[in-house]
Amino acid sequence: MNTTAMNAGSTKTATPLNTFAWLLKREYWEYRGGFLWTPAIVAIAFLALFLIVLATAELAAKQHGINVNGIQLDMLTQNLSPENVAKLNAGMDIALLTIGFPIGIALFFVVFFYLLGSLYNDRSDRSVLFWKSLPISDSQTVLAKVVAACVIAPVLAALAMIALQLGFLVLMTLFAAVNGVNAISVLWSPLRLIRLWLMMALLIPINALWALPTIGWLLLCSSFVRSKPFLWAVLLPVIVGVIVSSAKLMQDMALPSAWFWKHVVGRILFSVLPGSWMDQSMFKALEHMDSGRSDLLSPVLSLDTIQVLMVSPELWIGAAAGAAMIAAAIYFRRRRTEAYA
Repeated sequence: MNTTAMNAGSTKTATPLNTFAWLLKREYWEYRGGFLWTPAIVAIAFLALFLIVLATAELAAKQHGINVNGIQLDMLTQNLSPENVAKLNAGMDIALLTIGFPIGIALFFVVFFYLLGSLYNDRSDRSVLFWKSLPISDSQTVLAKVVAACVIAPVLAALAMIALQLGFLVLMTLFAAVNGVNAISVLWSPLRLIRLWLMMALLIPINALWALPTIGWLLLCSSFVRSKPFLWAVLLPVIVGVIVSSAKLMQDMALPSAWFWKHVVGRILFSVLPGSWMDQSMFKALEHMDSGRSDLLSPVLSLDTIQVLMVSPELWIGAAAGAAMIAAAIYFRRRRTEAYA
């Protein structure tokens, strides 16, 4: 009777939401090395490199008798105008975002190869037969991989970036203190840091929307091809781009010759790179940006820039194309169970 009750209880809790949550946990456990440890190792390596640079600079300063002693930066900032303070904060925002660029590059490679092998590897080792024997739909399996690429990996990368930024600020504060400079008021502005981190959190769903063409294309290749998914995923759009350029099809449609490479090949292969949408929208946003706005984080990364992106047809056309390719990946996930290494 107890066994019957346990079975009934386990059946009751096996809801689609619980199943999907377990699929997400499976993705994290299986690819924890890429999702968690890769950005963490990159952050640690960058901090170690920056520490070496600071130590080298300190030794060089001692050898050449360079000394900047007793400067109180908080007194200097009190005499700055509000516009200069805003520019200083914007510069700090750019600096803190720039040091996280290596983590963004690492995230690109992790997500790219994760998506490319996520459905192919199951067919290659025939474990797809085991997963199909479970009460798990192909839609749940594919969508769990989409969420892992769009949410889990970027969130862990963002946390690593925040840890890197805090470590960078600590090292800069200590370096300034060793030289008799009080930099706390300039470096440690709680309001600026909180706003910066909130903006980074806001960018996660925006990057996810922009990345859907790459996510859909890689999942489609992973679910469809029978061998060498990397060559199919990369060479096929490149070959098509060469054919389109050679035939001058874009010129026949009164478009620049580089249009296909930028809006099709580039979106298919590189949209998963964090912030790759900026070159499409930030300059348009800058033209309409009011420099007196109080919500301005930086001249590049601002709510104005995001607003322009969110109303751009390119974002939503790409998202629709990515969703269609994800649907196709689900279809081929149902049909294909074999692969040839």
